[in-house]
Amino acid sequence: MVNSIRMFSGILFSPISPNKNDIKIEDIAHALSLLTRANGHFPEFYSVAQHSIACCKEAIARNYGKKVAIACLLHDAGEAYMSDITRPLKKHLEFYIKTEAHLLELIYSIFIEEPLTDKEINEIKLIDDLMLYHEFLHFMKVEVVPFSEDLITNPDFKFVQFDIVETEFKDIFQHLMII
Repeated sequence: MVNSIRMFSGILFSPISPNKNDIKIEDIAHALSLLTRANGHFPEFYSVAQHSIACCKEAIARNYGKKVAIACLLHDAGEAYMSDITRPLKKHLEFYIKTEAHLLELIYSIFIEEPLTDKEINEIKLIDDLMLYHEFLHFMKVEVVPFSEDLITNPDFKFVQFDIVETEFKDIFQHLMII
């Protein structure tokens, strides 16, 4: 157990040596609904799951396709297993970056039928950065990155109870998996 963490489902999970059979959407949805964006520095709680849901809805509104919508929903799924480190610090942590990238690649391979193209990866990054911009503008009244593009959707940045966010995350995921 020294190299593993106990997941919400009860599974022992090793973020360094992940087993794809141990990755469960229920663990991802639960953990992300309880993790806060901006390392807890927003004036109110806004979860990583809410951010991921907003990114997914933006991808759908932009008609980016099912793969990108699922990837947007899951783009921070590694945080359910590894937590998060803020961007200014993360860029200096090579082992963390490699481990997180490997874990995300594994998660995508489980839930997305085909590998993402470079174009799709760029679409996901654009939405993630655009949402980050609007989150900071809403919560902190600052522009963290320059953007001339706007969101198509109108995300609701208010606090939503953890269990409601968790259920919405799983419901959106299930819907995307069957369409």
